[in-house]
Amino acid sequence: LVNPYYNKPSQEGLYQHFKAVAESTSLPVMLYNIQGRTSVNCEPATIARLAQIRNIVAVKEASGNLDQMSHIRKLTPPEFHLYSGDDSLTLPLLAVGGTGVVSVASHLVGGEIKSMIQAHQAGDVRRALAAHLRLWPLFKVIFITSNPTPIKAALALAGFDVGGLRLPLIEVTAREREQIGAVLKELALIPVAA
Repeated sequence: LVNPYYNKPSQEGLYQHFKAVAESTSLPVMLYNIQGRTSVNCEPATIARLAQIRNIVAVKEASGNLDQMSHIRKLTPPEFHLYSGDDSLTLPLLAVGGTGVVSVASHLVGGEIKSMIQAHQAGDVRRALAAHLRLWPLFKVIFITSNPTPIKAALALAGFDVGGLRLPLIEVTAREREQIGAVLKELALIPVAA
C-alpha cells in the first residue's frame, strides 16, 4: 500500500488509512513509503504503530534515508520485514537489519542480487560488497530518469520485447540510452558490439 498522494495526510491520517485497509482483508500487507512520489513521508513512529497490526508485515522503504531505515528497524519487532525500495541501498539496509529489496534491477540481475543478499546473510560481507560494487553502476543508471523508463530501455537493449511507454512517460533520450547501454556492456548483459 503506497502512501496516499495529493492530499498530504497527517501521520495520524496515514495510520488510520492503512489500519482501515489492513482490517478489510486477511491478506498480508506491505506498506510502501516513497515520499518522492507521494509528497508524504510515513515516519518511523507511524510505521512502528502500523507494525503492531497483525497483517501489516513489511514496509518497502524508499525514502533513501538510512537513518530513517535504522530508526524503523529499532522501533519494529524483528519479524517485521524492512525492504529497500532502492537497489543501491540494499546492502547498506541489510547492514542495519533489513530483509532485502523490492528491486528494479532484478529484472536484469535478479540472481546476482539474490546472491549478494545470501552472501550478507551468511556473513560473507566481502563477497556481498564485491557484488554490490559490481552492480552499483546499474543501480544508478536505471534511475537516470523516471522509473520505469530506464529499466524498460535496458530490457529492450538486452533483447526483451517490453513494448512502449504510455504517456505521460516518454522514451529515454539518445544520450540516456547510450549511458544505459555502456553499463549493460560493462556488466556483460549485452554484447560489446551492440
